[in-house]
Amino acid sequence: MKIKDETFAPMWELNPIWMTLSEKEREELVRCVELVHYAKNEVIHLEGDESEYMWMLLSGKVRIYKEGIGQRQQIIRLLKPYDIFGYRACIANEPYNSNANAFEPCTVYRLSRDFFTRLVRENGALCYEVMLMMAKDLAFSEIQTVNLTQKHIRGRLAESILLLLKNYGYEEDGRTLAMLLPREDLANMSNMTTSNAIRTLSQFAQERLVVVEGRRIQILDEKSLERISRLG
Repeated sequence: MKIKDETFAPMWELNPIWMTLSEKEREELVRCVELVHYAKNEVIHLEGDESEYMWMLLSGKVRIYKEGIGQRQQIIRLLKPYDIFGYRACIANEPYNSNANAFEPCTVYRLSRDFFTRLVRENGALCYEVMLMMAKDLAFSEIQTVNLTQKHIRGRLAESILLLLKNYGYEEDGRTLAMLLPREDLANMSNMTTSNAIRTLSQFAQERLVVVEGRRIQILDEKSLERISRLG
């Protein structure tokens, strides 16, 4: 972790929840926010750590996950720029209930728990926006729980590929996912073993749904992947 001397747009220009702040609160925010850089695979917080900060991702990618039996990881979310994380534990004044690390080099805005929770208490509009964000995160978690426990392997893998597409989009060719994900992480997203993820991805390639070149995945038939995901 390193405090960076760089310039990014202010938070209220990057995520709409901060647009609710008054001019005085924005001035205070500028004084209190820290710009922090994390190297690839560096830990941002661990499950059980005291909730000292909340973060907003500016560049790079962050992985939120939990450790399961035998140190197997279950990836809960892969974050994209301007996503906010660590805020629930701060509001609840509880330890973090998951782990976060830098999937690739990333830069974040960091706010202390005390400052963030004071803003939430004192600014009703911000409190409402945070409630909406928390409600959406809860709905996503509920959907993911059903998907990962009730869908078959093909449906789970198709769901993960489509989620990566939704979060990160395509590269300039309009076909290649803008996310190079190791097979182990793809398996951890899909609640399956790495061998099952490799085998199922190979089946998708044989069916001409995707093209696989190392960690690069090109999507050839998005509609068929959506159908496989929907049918489970």
